[in-house]
Amino acid sequence: MVEVSTLGALAALVIAITLILKRVPPVYGMLIGALIGGIVGGVSLTETVSLMIGGAQGITTAVLRILAAGVLAGVLIESGAATSIAENIVKKVGETRALLALAVATLILTAVGVFVDVAVITVSPIALAIARRADLSKMAILLAMVGGGKAGNVMSPNPNAIAAADAFDVPLTSVMAAGIIPGLCGLVFAYFVAKRLIHKGSKVQANEIVAVDHSRLPSFGASMVAPMVAISLLALRPIAGFNIDPLIALPLGGLMGAVAMGRFGDANKFAVSGLGRMAPVAVMLLGTGTLAGIIANSGLKTGLIDLLTASGLPSYLLAPISGATMSLATASTTAGTAVASSVFGSTILELGVPALAGAAMIHSGATILDHMPHGSFFHATGGAVYMDIKERLKLVPYESAVGLCIAAVSTLIFGVFGLFV
Repeated sequence: MVEVSTLGALAALVIAITLILKRVPPVYGMLIGALIGGIVGGVSLTETVSLMIGGAQGITTAVLRILAAGVLAGVLIESGAATSIAENIVKKVGETRALLALAVATLILTAVGVFVDVAVITVSPIALAIARRADLSKMAILLAMVGGGKAGNVMSPNPNAIAAADAFDVPLTSVMAAGIIPGLCGLVFAYFVAKRLIHKGSKVQANEIVAVDHSRLPSFGASMVAPMVAISLLALRPIAGFNIDPLIALPLGGLMGAVAMGRFGDANKFAVSGLGRMAPVAVMLLGTGTLAGIIANSGLKTGLIDLLTASGLPSYLLAPISGATMSLATASTTAGTAVASSVFGSTILELGVPALAGAAMIHSGATILDHMPHGSFFHATGGAVYMDIKERLKLVPYESAVGLCIAAVSTLIFGVFGLFV
């Protein structure tokens, strides 16, 4: 097997990051980075392409499941179910605990299968209206939503969880369950940090309030059918030993939700919309696969392991560190989880870390730095609350702290104490 030098792997990462920062589509940035990195790393053009294709092939099962998940996402978003869920949660929690209500609403939306950025965008009209009435800063409401989104993301059937489950060959529901305690700790941490920011930064202006049309919103009960059916079908494997693949469970849940809301006639429209949302993620993952193919066959992986060994730190720390490093490189939870799982998964298992523990710690580690400015999440969430880039940058350290809290709790549970594995 040919090996790319450490310099080549680093060149691949640096070139990919630089191109993404220059607004080159992430998939092209990673393709170009992988190609140049392989050549700089001393591998022939033919062998470089072979490594890239091999890496992309390793990610195709996750891509198929992610595309299938588009049906569930499309139903939740286009039917108004996501908005209905968010509004009902805010009403139940109450505006007196506005930041907690926003965090919980975003957590629930993300946990049932909505992308983090879409969940924030969905909740943001409610958040802006509440912030205007309660005189809360944009930084406070956005951190509450982002924190809730990060918390929900580690316990969701979203693409990042699918990528981790596939790479470590563990049930998707097990990866989701592994994120519950770390996610809830992250939610509480985000809430208390957000409370300290209520007077920091700009406030919501009257012209920034967005009116929401409630006329066609489904009931809360009907809105919850889609995610509950999907998660129940996935749960049959650990509970009853009956395996229903996410490729079937996620779209079937979406279709049952459409039936419950009386919108089955719109099922194709929902599916088309969901596919439109998932396609860029699936294409990006193929790009991450090519980058993973170069890094996995390079000296960088060995170098990181040697560095960890020389430092005297426990071997299980490779999981959260690799997740954080790859999410920094890609500015994406999904891409960071996919690359880290593909590159370091086998090594983590060889070091004696159980499969579920490795998947959980990589997954949580990828939430630490997934909000960097070269990714779409940074800009989409800032735009949702009409926040300028300078102020949005000030929120990055607080977001990182929330991700670090989630990763630390996951590492304590699955690494230090070795529980539940």
